[in-house]
Amino acid sequence: MSKLTIALDIMGGDHGPPVILSATLKAIRLHSDFNFILCGNEAVINPALEKLLPEQRARVSVEHCEDVVEMGDAPAYALRNKKKSSMRRIVELVESKSASACVSAGNTGALLAMAYYLLKTIPGIDRPALVSAMPTASQHRVFLLDLGANVNCTSEALFQYGVMGSVLAQEVCGIEKPRVALLNVGEEDIKGNAQVKIADQLFRQADALTYIGYVEGDDIFTDYADVVVTDGFTGNIALKSTEGLAKLVISEVKRQSQLNLLTRAMARIALPLLKSIYNRVNPDQYNGASLLGLRGIVIKSHGNASADAFYYAIYQAMQEARMGIPEKIKSKIETVLLEQI
Repeated sequence: MSKLTIALDIMGGDHGPPVILSATLKAIRLHSDFNFILCGNEAVINPALEKLLPEQRARVSVEHCEDVVEMGDAPAYALRNKKKSSMRRIVELVESKSASACVSAGNTGALLAMAYYLLKTIPGIDRPALVSAMPTASQHRVFLLDLGANVNCTSEALFQYGVMGSVLAQEVCGIEKPRVALLNVGEEDIKGNAQVKIADQLFRQADALTYIGYVEGDDIFTDYADVVVTDGFTGNIALKSTEGLAKLVISEVKRQSQLNLLTRAMARIALPLLKSIYNRVNPDQYNGASLLGLRGIVIKSHGNASADAFYYAIYQAMQEARMGIPEKIKSKIETVLLEQI
């Protein structure tokens, strides 16, 4: 059986190639069942690959790209004028089936535009959605979407997000019947705008989904639902607020533990507990938003991702490639659409 291949944009992100290459080398060393195509400036990439063992280096190819999509480039400009960029090339590799998935930490708008233009959406999906996993009070994760791909969403789009999120929860987490909920300002039927209320009715008519109704923002983390659906404007704010709070908690624990000799001693005693809490809320391990609904796998990493965070984005791409997520979504969408005829 041939190895699956991941294409990586080495030039994207706020911190540049060093961080991306560090994460890439880690992925190459840990996952011998994958090949990798690194896209970017070969003069920057090749020296880093000298650190690999010969058998590891044999699984890596480099595609030189003379252009870079800058973080300030408008999506339309990048689509028209950055045709030789590393970002565009990784999407082209997925389009041609030369790669099973691709990952970039670059300009979000440009990546969305290129992926939508080159890969197109699965039949039955109007627009792709950004989705990411988040921690809950239990050991389970909850998938939240959309995280910013579409600021304004129709009721039909919200329904499609629920279908796609359900497939992701089934395949990645092994949940037989994922609980799907709509994010709202209250749990009562009278709450919410017209868009959310119509989406609620669409969900209630879909027997192929396990729909549990509305949830409020504080329910995202309670393990009440496996998939929480909202528009990209609300979802992006919820995501960034959550990450900001997690960083605040981590920073405050570190600060308090270093105040004096007593707090340092207490911190040392509580170190296993503190590490456990840190591992649960550390935003790095939840990095990697999947652009669901396309005819290929595209993973968007945070632009300011650390090497560890970007590695998790690569790992997300590997998981989806192994499971063939786009085909699973296509099958589920067809089932739901037939149910509504």
